[in-house]
Amino acid sequence: MNQKHVVGSRVIAALLLLAIVQVSLQVGLAEPGNTTNPVVVPQQLVARLTTRNNQPVTVNGLSANTGASILTGATIETGADQSATVNLGSLGSLDIAPNTKLVLTYDDQGNVKVVLVYGCAVLTAKKKTTGEIATDQGTAAKNDPAAGGVLNVCFPQGAAAPTVNTGVAATAPATAGGGGGGLFGLGTAATIAIFGGIGAAALTPLFFQDNPSGSNP
Repeated sequence: MNQKHVVGSRVIAALLLLAIVQVSLQVGLAEPGNTTNPVVVPQQLVARLTTRNNQPVTVNGLSANTGASILTGATIETGADQSATVNLGSLGSLDIAPNTKLVLTYDDQGNVKVVLVYGCAVLTAKKKTTGEIATDQGTAAKNDPAAGGVLNVCFPQGAAAPTVNTGVAATAPATAGGGGGGLFGLGTAATIAIFGGIGAAALTPLFFQDNPSGSNP
């Protein structure tokens, strides 16, 4: 056999083999993969902010208004005339008083933790939610996840220790944007209880906006 014919036959055979391999790969890639049901990824919990009278507060150093998303690990700060509520969905809610700075963390396993740098906060934890409010001194209050509950902690700047669950605020409902009057809708009595550890000077007319006259005492 002519040497050129032999070489040509081998080249043609190699090309045919290469073409067959490429077609096989394409068919294999086109075939459906695993026919089992896809894994459903649960939707991640994202908390929502509500500010009193839609006044902006500071979140991670930036201005934020009602409707803003509050991701876990966020630092929230309110001024003298600002208060806010963070809706934590199935976990509960967090009410933040004026002149407060805190760090909020939460997860889908039912854990909510508030590290209070200064100020006052009320954490309402629903059943099966482990709620905790802490300061730089450690845990100040923690609920029983089987029952849920309301945690109220005040730690004003310069205070030696936090004030925990004072008076009416220990059982008052902390509703987001509620119409009960007083601070963040808790009602006047609960507002007084919350700020009882700070002193009468903190109870300015700003916190009692349910007063129709709006006049100073």
